[in-house]
Amino acid sequence: MTAKELKAQLRNERLSARDAIPAENRASKSLAMADHAGEAVGFALDTIVSGFLPIRSEPDLRPLMARFAVRGARLCVPAILDRQTIVFRELAEGAPLVDTGFGTVGPGTDAAILDPEIMLVPLSAFDARGHRIGYGAGHYDRAISRLRQKDLHPKLIGIAFDCQEVAHVPAEPHDISLDAILTESGLRFFASWIG
Repeated sequence: MTAKELKAQLRNERLSARDAIPAENRASKSLAMADHAGEAVGFALDTIVSGFLPIRSEPDLRPLMARFAVRGARLCVPAILDRQTIVFRELAEGAPLVDTGFGTVGPGTDAAILDPEIMLVPLSAFDARGHRIGYGAGHYDRAISRLRQKDLHPKLIGIAFDCQEVAHVPAEPHDISLDAILTESGLRFFASWIG
């Protein structure tokens, strides 16, 4: 089995496990994530943090993002421009949310496009080394690569439920490792910058 085939298998298995979590349990697990990381992630005033608004069975990061906002973070969320490209639009309090494509909502085209300094990254599976499997489209890998080409190095925090952990993610050359992973059990660090 190739790395790509194994990733597809792990992706399907772990997303099925995530989908099986009842909605009320996902809500309480999401609140636990906010408790674990709301104060533990260190950043300066006006640091740009990208989160995401939940689709399907993803964790709901709105409580965590609200805590970051209270601490002075500028928030943004991804907007899909096309099958290859996402940008991060500022999520201002009270601004209307619109359909941003592929089942997602976010700020409209009049919102500022920001370059995140900390990224909360959705994923389908992860391992204890900080390797992740995304959803298969490569949006985040390309977005992070574009930021690095601008000499920006966002800190990457994977967001998942415990059931999405696997023993080993096959790493490919284009893969980008996480600095930390946040689940309902806590915040695990793979890099020393957090805290």
